[in-house]
Amino acid sequence: MEEIEIIKPDDWHVHFRDNSILKAVVPETTRHFARAIVMPNLTPPILNGKQAIEYKERIKKVIPKTHNFMPLMTIYLTESTDKNELKEAYNNKAVFAAKLYPAGATTNSDSGVKDIKNIMPTLEKMAKIGMPLLIHGEVTDNEVDIFDREKVFIDQSLDFICKELPELKITLEHITTKEAVSYVSEGNKNLAASITPHHLSLNRNALLVGGIKPHNYCLPILKREDHKQALVVAAISGDSKFFLGTDTAPHFKEDKESACGCAGVFNATNCMSILAEIFDQNNSIEMLESFTSINGAKHYGCKINHEKIKLKKSNKPLKFKKYLKVGNKEVIIFQPNFPVFWEVF
Repeated sequence: MEEIEIIKPDDWHVHFRDNSILKAVVPETTRHFARAIVMPNLTPPILNGKQAIEYKERIKKVIPKTHNFMPLMTIYLTESTDKNELKEAYNNKAVFAAKLYPAGATTNSDSGVKDIKNIMPTLEKMAKIGMPLLIHGEVTDNEVDIFDREKVFIDQSLDFICKELPELKITLEHITTKEAVSYVSEGNKNLAASITPHHLSLNRNALLVGGIKPHNYCLPILKREDHKQALVVAAISGDSKFFLGTDTAPHFKEDKESACGCAGVFNATNCMSILAEIFDQNNSIEMLESFTSINGAKHYGCKINHEKIKLKKSNKPLKFKKYLKVGNKEVIIFQPNFPVFWEVF
């Protein structure tokens, strides 16, 4: 197949940041996507409906007029989140979902949750009103190996939440392991998972072989090839429990290459081309629409988009630009370690 037309996709996990980065990166997502769930881990984080509305207005101001796009806002859960305020923000459509970060799990997550049991009353309220819970699924115990932190979180925390509140709509975000694939696939009907293009593209060799590659450093961290293959199988399967969440996360080049080692991969620019290549390589290009445009909308109870996009296969590999300019600084754009032939039109 040399050309496909699919329903315009959605990105169910985006980091837009704020200020100058916000202005630069928003058009990279809105060019190809109709909707995106926007993460709340700013500095300071988005903690209530008022802050979410204000952030949404800042986003809308930098969406190009030619791009038809809807940002879906989230609240950052803490152990002191007011469950009644959360309910009001959700019922008033100020926010779409709430995000659970275990404290210290990733960028700007220091205000996150230390003990799941302390937020159970809030999760119970969310289950009652139908508000989705988005989870960064990793433990932060220093004694747990970084490559095992997703699996341990599933065993210690996610399983507890799912058993206590099976009616709660949950997305285990940016899954990276075959254990996560199995748990979600076999879980209750309200449990689903998002998968990123970089976790579908790379294994941990791309982070460590030939020297440390800071621009491939993300959390959850890249895993072994057998885990990557399990993610690919889930993505191309058509199983409605799995859908796209890019976790596109911009950082300045100088910050990624510093001792800070900021976690995050900026992949918005070429996401759909990369995904099309992966699906085509696995003889499943016809399943791309389900993964990018249908499954997530069904999980969240949203209408399927009406617009369409086309992708065409070129005879030569595409040449991707290497960085996005933000003032006098650069954000490095994700490059897979294989040639990509599919282009969005």
